[in-house]
Amino acid sequence: MRCDPVEATAPVHGCVAICGCNTRRTFLKSLGALGAATALSAPAVWAQDATPAASPATAKPHRVDVHHHMFPPFVQERWKRDNIRTAPVAMRWTLEATLDEMNKGGVATAILSLASGGLNLPKLSADENRKMTRMVNDYAARARGDHPGRFGLFAHVPLPDIDGTLKEIAYALDELKADGIGLSTSYGNQFLGDPDFRPVMDDLQRRRAIVYVHPNRPDCCDTLTPQVPGSFTEYPQDTNRTVMSLLFSGTFTRTRDVRWIFSHGGAAVPLLAGRVNSLAKIQLKNQAQVLPDGIDFELKRLYYETANAAYAPNIAALLKFASISQVLFGTDYPYVSVVENANDLSKAGLSAADLKAIESENALRLMPRLKS
Repeated sequence: MRCDPVEATAPVHGCVAICGCNTRRTFLKSLGALGAATALSAPAVWAQDATPAASPATAKPHRVDVHHHMFPPFVQERWKRDNIRTAPVAMRWTLEATLDEMNKGGVATAILSLASGGLNLPKLSADENRKMTRMVNDYAARARGDHPGRFGLFAHVPLPDIDGTLKEIAYALDELKADGIGLSTSYGNQFLGDPDFRPVMDDLQRRRAIVYVHPNRPDCCDTLTPQVPGSFTEYPQDTNRTVMSLLFSGTFTRTRDVRWIFSHGGAAVPLLAGRVNSLAKIQLKNQAQVLPDGIDFELKRLYYETANAAYAPNIAALLKFASISQVLFGTDYPYVSVVENANDLSKAGLSAADLKAIESENALRLMPRLKS
């Protein structure tokens, strides 16, 4: 990715804030616009002294949070060393604070993963990237061992380094017994359906892996709307882009045994499905070959998590398209609090049975080891 850490600006959960991916031209163009954007209200958890909302009533922690970020101290130190500007909540992240937030929000187990773009350290060499990736996964595995039952791991991999990624998948799944693999929606201008990534997808299929996909802000689009933080629009759009690339490249068809999880309620995927079905009949000449069972079959078998999407309209659209069995609970902590996400989901008009399925039962079925 094109990164200039010195020019990173606002503490927003997006490319500008996390890895400083604005070019110098974009930075200069967006100074004024960012000034106006700061007047917009951001989630309270981004503030230096945020006060969480009241915790939802719960007898004991029971939720499984599949979208829960970690920022190990050695990553924070490297950000400081490389002058990477990032959101204050990422720099203040600690394991102890995570446990406290989980308890407040009734989360029994959080599956740890890195945030958008992974390490967000553009100065790393390929070898350094592999080494720090290993350190991140070992850190999460130690946290899981030190706090039995409280943590899981969607392991980080050093894509677009294919060989390094294959080695890390083997280590994470075979040695660490990670719950799954964490990927970003895009790497540079490559989405997950890109032919270059086929060896990785084939290995994940062979292993019948769980794959959690977190949105990113692609290089293609960091200059389109510089006055709008990437987390507002580009992240959801990147989920749409990578899902469609996986769909129409035939990757979903080839990876039927991969359990895919997509963030933020699947972005607009449930809303795009009808349009795509209609237009594919006209524009996709090889649909029968690429998608022998149809578009809906592939999209409805995906899993979708609820982080910052647990609002009545979003949930209604998602559940009109996908089965309740395919929806998981997520929070996007620390960018949005666990408590806020739990409260929002409780107000989304779900039945008690559906709420229980989303908060824990579906994840326990997907990852049976969490029951022990």
